[in-house]
Amino acid sequence: MPRPERPLGRLGDPLAQLAAGLRALREKADRPGYRQMAVRVNYSVATLAAAASGRRLPTLRVTLAYVAACDGDVEEWERRWWEAARLSGASAEKLPGDPVTAPPDVLTVPPPDPVPAGGLDDLVKRLRLLRVWAGEPSYETIKDRVNAAWAAAGRPAGELVCRSTVAYCFRSRRRRLDTELVVAVVRALNPDTGYVALWRQALRVVGGEIEAVSQVRVQDSLPRELTGFTGRAGALDRLRRTIRGGKAAVTAVIEGMAGVGKTQLAVHAGHLLTRENAFDRVLFVNLRGFDPDPAQPPADPAAVLDGFLRLLGMTGQQIPHTLEARAAAYRDRLAGTRVLVVLDNAASTDQVRPLLPTAPGCLTLITSRCGLAGLRPATHLTVDVFTAAEALAFLTRAVPDVPLGVDPHAAARIAGRCGNLPLALGLITGHIRNTPGWTLTDHADRLDERHHQRRLDTGVELALDLSYQHLSAGPRRLLRLAALHPGQDFDAYAAAALVDAGLPTTQSHLDRLHRDHLLQQSTPGRYTFHDLVRVYATIRVTDEDRPLERRTSLTRLFDHYLAATAMNTLHPAEAHYRPVILPAATATPDLTDPDIAREWLDTERLTLVTVAAHTAGHGWPTHTMRLSRILYRYLDGGHNTDALTVHGHAGHAARNSGDPTGLAHALADLGAVHYRLGRYGPAGEHLRQAMDLFRRAGDPAGEARTVNTLGVIAVRSGHYRTASDQFARALTLHREAGDRAGEGRALTNLGFVQGRSGHYRPAIEHHEHALALYRRAGNRVGEADALNGLGEIERRFGQYRPAGDHLRQALTLHRQLGHHSGEAWTLDSLGTLHARLGEPARATKHHQRALTIFRKIGDRYGEAWALNGLGEAARTAGHVANALTHHTAAHTTAAETGDPDQQARAHTGLGHAHHILGNLTLAHAGYQRALALYTDLGVPEAEQVRTCLAALNSSTEQQ
Repeated sequence: MPRPERPLGRLGDPLAQLAAGLRALREKADRPGYRQMAVRVNYSVATLAAAASGRRLPTLRVTLAYVAACDGDVEEWERRWWEAARLSGASAEKLPGDPVTAPPDVLTVPPPDPVPAGGLDDLVKRLRLLRVWAGEPSYETIKDRVNAAWAAAGRPAGELVCRSTVAYCFRSRRRRLDTELVVAVVRALNPDTGYVALWRQALRVVGGEIEAVSQVRVQDSLPRELTGFTGRAGALDRLRRTIRGGKAAVTAVIEGMAGVGKTQLAVHAGHLLTRENAFDRVLFVNLRGFDPDPAQPPADPAAVLDGFLRLLGMTGQQIPHTLEARAAAYRDRLAGTRVLVVLDNAASTDQVRPLLPTAPGCLTLITSRCGLAGLRPATHLTVDVFTAAEALAFLTRAVPDVPLGVDPHAAARIAGRCGNLPLALGLITGHIRNTPGWTLTDHADRLDERHHQRRLDTGVELALDLSYQHLSAGPRRLLRLAALHPGQDFDAYAAAALVDAGLPTTQSHLDRLHRDHLLQQSTPGRYTFHDLVRVYATIRVTDEDRPLERRTSLTRLFDHYLAATAMNTLHPAEAHYRPVILPAATATPDLTDPDIAREWLDTERLTLVTVAAHTAGHGWPTHTMRLSRILYRYLDGGHNTDALTVHGHAGHAARNSGDPTGLAHALADLGAVHYRLGRYGPAGEHLRQAMDLFRRAGDPAGEARTVNTLGVIAVRSGHYRTASDQFARALTLHREAGDRAGEGRALTNLGFVQGRSGHYRPAIEHHEHALALYRRAGNRVGEADALNGLGEIERRFGQYRPAGDHLRQALTLHRQLGHHSGEAWTLDSLGTLHARLGEPARATKHHQRALTIFRKIGDRYGEAWALNGLGEAARTAGHVANALTHHTAAHTTAAETGDPDQQARAHTGLGHAHHILGNLTLAHAGYQRALALYTDLGVPEAEQVRTCLAALNSSTEQQ
């Protein structure tokens, strides 16, 4: 446990009262270490410790940082600080919160990071901290800055804000925030564009409220090339000239009106250029810049980069949180490669700029209805409708066998009625191919009739109406109902669920709609709409299908996604944690093969996240909550942003429908995600709320799960006594619930804490008991974890031979299961074992492999363990300089994750290395720091370090 402060001053002294309140707040927060607090709020340990000493009035910024680090009420503590300042007699001119008199080190503190915010209140606290960071401008000043920026952007005077509206942004206990206004306030306090982008992202993430803006499908191949591509020779030649001989990265913008064929040109050019140039890979994304469906807003470039980075080999845990960091990682991954990037349907320069590669030889093709004039340097190609000659050539190639008829100008009349627009011409030729026996003159006459009858002014409207009317009832109904799908694309199984039909019939209808250009294939087997066709289909479904039929159709679709058996295939031992789902009324894919099941989840992930958001907001709360529980383990594999979205929507659905059990599960899942992200404050808050709800509901299994996770957080924070109590409680609850898997998990966790505390025999007994439980239940993941834990305890106890046997069994199991995290931990334990056996080369090999995996999966906590292991192996091998390097890196990582155990281990290693090198003063400092930390933790290493200190002191005295 952290060392106690030694406060000064009388209890009645306002400074002493303020300091006592701060210390009480830290106690309430389970006494986080000052190093952990320092990492959270970017202040030094000494500054934070001094704030609670009572020696002098700390600055307002330091006080609020201390409060934020302990998850306190910043608004309340701001009031208390001003009261203490007033009672202590500090003059208004020289209050330490004044930015003019604040110490220089305070002025250079970075602004508060909004990304880790765990809820609306947490985000508002960070907004208040930002105001303090910015020198506490008045609400009137902030209002003036916001209005000046908005007026400069052309906003009418009637839409500007007043002072009270701005002040309301800083109030706690809000149900919602005005995202646009908060972003404007942030920009007024810190205009840095990257920082403002962080706030925009945090506002989307908080509470799981990420909208469709963050759901975007990317792919590593071009869409299928359109057969019969016509014209655009000049544009293609210009693109060839642009890329030919260029050494720098090239950007080309294809701009033009809707339906003019920008995407077709980009895809055709992409296929052509990949045949002519040796690109290493292709990246493609539809940015949805101008989708008329409000549920499909322009894609967030941060989300696009998330998808691109995954395609480029990064795991979810490795992907940075900020837009700037993702863009840097993206460009780093593309360095030294030649990549074709196609950014389709872009909305603005700001949307595409982070997505542009900078590596020489890379080509980016962008399509947009806007000119994107801000992109420099870039080649800009304006695409217009077909010329009359190109339109006739298109018709000739598309329907070569249809006779002309009596009018020699029939083809020209058809092209003219379509406005020479490629999209309209494509729809019309699809209709022509499906009306055998008609001549082009017949079709031209029919177009004239439809134009006069329905007064359809544009070629697209006319072509769509004619194509739709010519469809039979089945394809027509599918086109309408498919427009209801909330996702970006769908497969034949989802379409069958929408129309309640068999798979062969549905596939036949999809083929017809695709041939008629009413649906497009984003990738083989997945269908999507051109945005203008979606608008048409949406109007049709609203006009022709009753609300009850539309809702029934969507219910079948959502039932279909719930009924997919992928999770049962991948995680059969956890089936009892998931809700029981009845089979779907329509066909579902065969997902009994684990590889196919995993591929299905990866393909449908964005759709499933979108479905969770849609069901929560449109009256299917039970579907949202069930989907959240079903997907928990899959999203746990590194899809943290999606997990926040899905579980956050489940929480909203549970609150709105008055379902406390559903809310408990959602909060527990959210807590687990925040824990994995290292956000222990929000994690603890969610988990404690879930624990209380489970307790009220009489659900011991649910309560045990939350208590167990709270115990893991306590372990990582160095609070072993608290963790031991939590695990013992979880064990009792799991036994009450008859949850054998949970019982085994609690036993292994309890055994770990007992082992770290030096109680080796009971620790071994707990692991052996857990191992037996897992083996009886056939839970191989649990069996591997128990074997690893058992081997680790035996190693600490000096039983090296059984330790090696158990660790090697664990390693084999983890590798068979593809459980990379478990493999890394077992490798790390084996490395430490070999170091104890005097085999530094084998130890280094195992620790290096563990470090590689930890870094690949983004486990910073494990990374510190592996680095310390490498330092110990290096010292054993006589490579003292390498030992210093590894232990220094381990200490940095452990400090960032708030892990006092590995900080102490690093200090011990540094002390040993400095002792060997004769740097006795540095060795003494290392041992002293390690001793203080180990003493707080209450672990056996404290006595070992004390012995090292005594030996060092003795040798110093002899000198």
